[in-house]
Amino acid sequence: MKGIATVNFKGGVGKTTVTWLLAKYAAEKGKKVLVVDTDAQMSLTLAVQLQESGAMYGEFENWYENQHRRRNKTILNALEKYDRMEGGHFDFPIDASFIYPMGENLHFIPSVVDLYWLELEVFDREKVKHFIRALLGKIEHTRGFNYDYVFFDCPPNFTALSYSVLSCSSLILIPVNPDVFASRGIGLMIDGLRYRIQPWPNPNIAVFMNKAKLYRGNLTRETERYWTESKVVCDEKRRDGVLIETWDSFIPERVDIKRAIPGRYFPREFEEYFAGLWQNIERVLSQ
Repeated sequence: MKGIATVNFKGGVGKTTVTWLLAKYAAEKGKKVLVVDTDAQMSLTLAVQLQESGAMYGEFENWYENQHRRRNKTILNALEKYDRMEGGHFDFPIDASFIYPMGENLHFIPSVVDLYWLELEVFDREKVKHFIRALLGKIEHTRGFNYDYVFFDCPPNFTALSYSVLSCSSLILIPVNPDVFASRGIGLMIDGLRYRIQPWPNPNIAVFMNKAKLYRGNLTRETERYWTESKVVCDEKRRDGVLIETWDSFIPERVDIKRAIPGRYFPREFEEYFAGLWQNIERVLSQ
């Protein structure tokens, strides 16, 4: 099972939508995929729960309130159990109250608003670093919950949980937008991660353009300029020893892409863009 984390410390770059649609694309190609929402803002969890009309999907809402939360089977409950475990026994059974089936090949672990208070809790940071690895190990050894890939939608800030996710991910995806923060943000984010994640695991990192502005099917001059600046920063980090790539595969800015999660469909007219990203993901993870 390969871990793929999508992160950007600037909000609004579209990482949640990209994470979900990449996972959905892989699932429709026959891969067994798990998606984990680790963001206390619950953007992905709410998007999955809401219909385009604004009404709730009754089946998911009932499962979330009456099984997931009431039975203390949230990701925060799992983290608390891991933090308190003694004798090396992680007592948190994996079952249908913890993981929700969105489809035959696509399963989901939602977030919970209580993650907002995560940093106020007293956790052993060195111990928590291994939480996600231990959780994935339990999932992998539970019948009926076997996956090829697990996607993590990370928060736009650095938490104990994101520390654990990024410490064990095989690939970190950084989507950027065509704006001035693109190139500046990449350098700051990578330097921040290297400083806070110790020892630095030097994972594979890939940067690509999301919400790209197009003119007649090609990047606009402004978008191209921001993308060129981003690649220059990535080249500098690569010379500094960071395993970072820039992918010319991009996702255009389109309303229909944003609507795809609550609409519970894959936007077929944009499949070629997600196919390009997925080919790069498989290439890197197969190395």
